[in-house]
Amino acid sequence: MKKNPWIAAILNFFFMGLGTLYNGRRKLLGIGLTVAAVVLTYVELQLQTAAPSLFPIMFAAVFVANTVLAIDGYNEAKAMA
Repeated sequence: MKKNPWIAAILNFFFMGLGTLYNGRRKLLGIGLTVAAVVLTYVELQLQTAAPSLFPIMFAAVFVANTVLAIDGYNEAKAMA
C-alpha cells in the first residue's frame, strides 16, 4: 500500500516510532520506538527540573534522533511507492 512520505516523516519527527508504525513494514521497531519515546519524555521532563543544565544536551540528542527517524520514515515510505 502506498504511503505518504511526508506523513511518515512528520509523525516520526514529532513522536518517534509513529511514522514507522504508519509505514507498517517494521511494526516491532515502531512499537519499540514509541514505548521508548514515552519513557524518554518522562525522563526529559524529570531532567528539566532535577538537572536543568543537562536539559539542553538531552533536548539536542532527542532532536537529532527525531530528525534521523523522520528521514528514515520518509525514505521508507518513498521506497514503498
